[in-house]
Amino acid sequence: MNKTLAVILAGILVSVFSIVTISEAQGDSMKIRLKVGDTVLTATLIDSATTRDFISQLPLTLTLKDYAGTEKISDLPKRLSTESAPSGSDPSVGDITYYAPWGNLAIFYRDFGYSSGLVILGKIDSGIKALNVPGSVKVTIELIK
Repeated sequence: MNKTLAVILAGILVSVFSIVTISEAQGDSMKIRLKVGDTVLTATLIDSATTRDFISQLPLTLTLKDYAGTEKISDLPKRLSTESAPSGSDPSVGDITYYAPWGNLAIFYRDFGYSSGLVILGKIDSGIKALNVPGSVKVTIELIK
């Protein structure tokens, strides 16, 4: 009985270690850098079809326009996949999102309510205040390798 238990526990530990290793490897490929003037922000992206489609367009240099005193938005070169995406989301400060009805990127610097067609891609790790400025800002977004 003790030998069987030891074998089961060893199998569980190997499985957990494998999952953690895979998660860490995916985590490395799911980080982006946003350069706003002299300020560099990082963000952590979630793993989804929409996010992978967004990453495939990087690097990007965009002009983010202020929208409703809540978010910065910009059109993307091409629309993203919304395969398996939720029908909408409730974004919070720092969320990087894709607004499917318009096909644009939206980064929230203020809290906002539920919006149909909004897909969360990830979240700014820190420094969101760099986007909480009047008018437009130029941003370069690239994958951290």
